[in-house]
Amino acid sequence: MCGVSVSTFNEALRLLQSRSLVAVRPGPGGGLFAAEQSPMVRLGNSMLALDAEQTSVAEAIRIRDALDLLLVEDALWHASRADIGEMREILDDMGGAAADGDATAFVHANWRLHARIAAVSPHVLLRSLYASLLDLIEAHTQSVQPDGERHLATYL
Repeated sequence: MCGVSVSTFNEALRLLQSRSLVAVRPGPGGGLFAAEQSPMVRLGNSMLALDAEQTSVAEAIRIRDALDLLLVEDALWHASRADIGEMREILDDMGGAAADGDATAFVHANWRLHARIAAVSPHVLLRSLYASLLDLIEAHTQSVQPDGERHLATYL
């Protein structure tokens, strides 16, 4: 009905649940329902509603970079062995993309790494804000091109 694969639909549903936008209730009378939005969710929605016309991607990257220190500190204190294993797998993906000279795949893997690090944080507001910034950046990035000053291989 949605015109997407089951796995794509399930991933979208998982994201909506993780952001408390929908609730899934099993059993009789159950189903998929819009969740009552907390102030935290409304903040996240307002961040997701931003468009490149309202804020530049460069500004979102600057804010994301400023939050990195807090998230890395949280990851150092709270990451489990499994968390670190998943982060290492993403780093391997980044290495493969760099070896292939695929800057776009490299950047997407880098964003997955950032999102994975953020997921470790016990601070809901920090995680939500950071995830919203990553979504904004990714939504407005078409591809990765050399900047004219450095070769792409140097960047990677």
